[in-house]
Amino acid sequence: MPDRGGGPTGPRMRVGRPSRRARTLLMTLGVLAGLGMAFAMFAGFWTDWLWYRSVRYSSVFTTTLWTKIGLFFVFGLLMAGVVGFNIWLAHRLRPPLSAMSLEQQSLDRYRMGIAPYKKWLLLGITALVGLVAGASAASQWRTWLMWVNGVPFGKRDPQFNLDVSFYAFDLPWYRFLLGFGFAATILSLIAAALTHYLYGGLRVTSPGTRATAAATGHLSVLLGVFVALKAVAYWLDRYGLAVKSSDFKAAGNWTGLRYVDAHAYLPAKTILFCIAVICALLFFATLWRRTWQLPVIGFGLMVFSAVLIGGLYPAIVQKFQVQPNEQAKEAPYVAKNIKATREAYGIDNTKVSEYAGKSQTADKTKLRDEVEKTVSIRILDPNVVSPTFQQLQQIRNFYGFPANLDVDRYTTKDGRSQDTVVGLRELNLDGIPKKNWINNHFRYTHGYGVVAAKGAEANDNGQPSFIESDLPSTGELGKYEQRIYYGEKTTTYSIVGGPQKEVDYSDDSGEKTTRYQGNSGVSLSNPVNRAAYAVAFGEPQILYSGAIGEGSRILYNRTPKERVEAVAPWLTIDGDAYPAVVDGRIQWIVDAYTTTNGYPYSSRTTLGDTTADSLTFNNNQRAVVAQQNQVNYIRNSVKATVDAYSGEVKLYEWDTEDPVLKTWMKAFPGTVEPRENISPALMEHLRYPQDLFKVQRELLTRYHVQDAQTFLSGSEVWQVPDDPTTKSGNAVPPYYLTMKMPDQESQAFSLTTTFTPTGRDNLSAFMAVDAEAGTPGYGQIRILKLPASTTVGGPKQVQSQFNSNSQQNIAEFVRLIRGGDSEIEYGNLLTVPLDGGLLYVEPVYVRGGQLKYPLMRKVLVTYDGVTAFENTLDEALDKVFGTSGSAPPPSEDTGTGETPPPPASGNPTVQQALKDAQKAFDAGQEALKKGDWQAYGQAQKDLQDALKRAAEAQAQAEKSGGGDKNADKSTDKSTDKNADESAGENAGGGDANTPATQQSSGAGPGAVDG
Repeated sequence: MPDRGGGPTGPRMRVGRPSRRARTLLMTLGVLAGLGMAFAMFAGFWTDWLWYRSVRYSSVFTTTLWTKIGLFFVFGLLMAGVVGFNIWLAHRLRPPLSAMSLEQQSLDRYRMGIAPYKKWLLLGITALVGLVAGASAASQWRTWLMWVNGVPFGKRDPQFNLDVSFYAFDLPWYRFLLGFGFAATILSLIAAALTHYLYGGLRVTSPGTRATAAATGHLSVLLGVFVALKAVAYWLDRYGLAVKSSDFKAAGNWTGLRYVDAHAYLPAKTILFCIAVICALLFFATLWRRTWQLPVIGFGLMVFSAVLIGGLYPAIVQKFQVQPNEQAKEAPYVAKNIKATREAYGIDNTKVSEYAGKSQTADKTKLRDEVEKTVSIRILDPNVVSPTFQQLQQIRNFYGFPANLDVDRYTTKDGRSQDTVVGLRELNLDGIPKKNWINNHFRYTHGYGVVAAKGAEANDNGQPSFIESDLPSTGELGKYEQRIYYGEKTTTYSIVGGPQKEVDYSDDSGEKTTRYQGNSGVSLSNPVNRAAYAVAFGEPQILYSGAIGEGSRILYNRTPKERVEAVAPWLTIDGDAYPAVVDGRIQWIVDAYTTTNGYPYSSRTTLGDTTADSLTFNNNQRAVVAQQNQVNYIRNSVKATVDAYSGEVKLYEWDTEDPVLKTWMKAFPGTVEPRENISPALMEHLRYPQDLFKVQRELLTRYHVQDAQTFLSGSEVWQVPDDPTTKSGNAVPPYYLTMKMPDQESQAFSLTTTFTPTGRDNLSAFMAVDAEAGTPGYGQIRILKLPASTTVGGPKQVQSQFNSNSQQNIAEFVRLIRGGDSEIEYGNLLTVPLDGGLLYVEPVYVRGGQLKYPLMRKVLVTYDGVTAFENTLDEALDKVFGTSGSAPPPSEDTGTGETPPPPASGNPTVQQALKDAQKAFDAGQEALKKGDWQAYGQAQKDLQDALKRAAEAQAQAEKSGGGDKNADKSTDKSTDKNADESAGENAGGGDANTPATQQSSGAGPGAVDG
């Protein structure tokens, strides 16, 4: 350009361009940042590989990894290829000349702008959709492995006669493929339509035809593929009805076909499948006809049919065929649901027996010996005494016990098996003298020793009777490796085996040190490993610390649950791992489950909700299994162990018939050992898992009924009662107890629970399962069903009766304890069937104002209307069964659990007072029958006044020496007794919300003991 003046000419100044040094620095920083990100990704991968190799489960890592990689690339490339091909094809089919219009002129600018970058844009779009699709597919690795390795169940669904494996293993994979097909088709349709629009194949405002013939044919084929996939979806939906969940008002949470599904939805899905196939063919036909008229008509017909046949018709069938006679219509389908649900949850062999609920023996003294033969009553509550273990056996502040201890069985010196409360003295980093990186991760690395106490005893001070205690632990468990490097409270990493010595334990002679001798963990001798863990753990000191040297190993993933979940990610882990001394080692025993959500007709349950109880209410208590995991089939198929010293994980096949386990064993060969490898010593400590039991008991609240009509009526629906010993309002936990059910010849280690009717507090059933592994009866569920005509007190009523019982001075004891700045803690309320009745036992603990831990001070026992509140279990049992001479005789049953006034004596004043008492008592009974609680309360007040007058008159007569001496004594004893009973009634009865039928058994809140 010529110079137009206005200033000097010469070289232009470069503004804002960085210097070469700055560019070099920026490039270096960019490269370093990229290398840092790459190494961070490598560190995560490398540390995972090292960990799996250290626990000898590298095959799990490689199988999972290669499966994810394979799915990622196959489906990622497939999605990228399909979308990319349709974009390329739409571009290839663009018209040679675009119409001259404002729309096309504005699009020309975009076409010209992207022209130089078309290939890069195509690669970018396809790469993006490929990455997203690949990542989505990689997350389906479980679905793929179950489909490719699926094993038949050997059971067929009652509707389509297909093996259950089709629903459990095949159908989920087919649905994933269908979803992937829909995604690929929709993305291709959008991308192709945009490309056709950009290059003039589709026009919105231009004059003339809206689409070229090529664009019409291309998009019609894609729409035809979409409709064809919809046809496949309709066909799969037919089978999906067998595993579909719905809210069935008459039966609650429902899975499977109902009458409307079989007679409306099923034929509707078949008809819609045929319509969709025809509609898809019409779309494909546009390749020749070049018009959308017929396909659009067909698509509209499909949509209209979906609304009419798939929505309106089933609603009509439900309204006019099912509802007028619902029980008759639904009964055959309910029967299928009952059968499938009982099979899927392993409750199909449950034995339900009728149980009287009342003692069958008139002379209760004869039952005292039967108690010893029937049950070994555990009065040490593992959920209460952890602070006591902590205070008496912690020894050092850097040790601790879990909030909930465990119940196991150990053999005594005389060869008997006894229930034992067990806890490990685990490492508690919060209690170390000085917290720093070396102390936290190098010096304080492990816990030390088992502490165990007899379950059925407490010493004279109310403390546990330990059979294994002190530091190092000594007692009846023999010699074993006491160091605990892996435990439930061990959640941080430790570096062991190197130049830095560890604190072992302390005794009177001072602190003992040790150095880890196991081969667990990952070696840090390699600088690459150290750098990887420094990045993975965000702890740079691992890279350069002098405390790490030759022989150093890093231990992490140290809780039993974490380790089993990592080596078997296809298992659902029980919330309560428990320790046992086995062959000289402390082994954590972990129960693991195989589950599926695809068992036809079996009702679903949410594991997190079903396994929650009063112990899982507090986050510091026992863990909840698989919070929101919905399943409709579960088996305790694997028993796992984790060595507390070496961290070695072993998986043992437990359910040898489970097809889900067999499927996973095909997918991960060599990871699960055969059941025969379980040693006899380990078998002695295996037990029936609590979480499985809780799932089964929840299902049995409804599915103990096998008759469809009764099931639909809901007349025999039970509920798991709330824990009466806490204020959480959550379900009572199941209790381990060595006991004998009525049809058993000897005692067996059992897991027990109770049921109450829905909305009521009296007892409806008692449930127990044989929990001792290796015995012929293991896993046998028994239910004792009480008659509906009697109202036996449930846990809440019994607890209320305990709290309000003045005859045994329980309420006074509680008042005095709390008045003295102490607290009462109720232990587990145990229920035991005995001679047709139910024996309730509850330990009572006192936590004094200066004491930091509870001590067992009293034992509450009640049986057949007689209650005892004594210092020891034996004293309470003796009193209840009258063998000590101190138990009052049972009262005559008046129908309300109350005791009538005693007969009059020779004193006229006493006679008149007792007549007034009888009159008040009769008035109370009449008011109780009518449900007039105001009149009942007045009658109770009149009764108390009359008894008080009788007692005063008798006392006056004795003082003046009048009246027959023996008669006076008799009257005094009777009036005192009735005064106590009346006080008990006033403390516990008269509740306007308590039905009279609940009080009639003598076990409700308004009951008075014999």
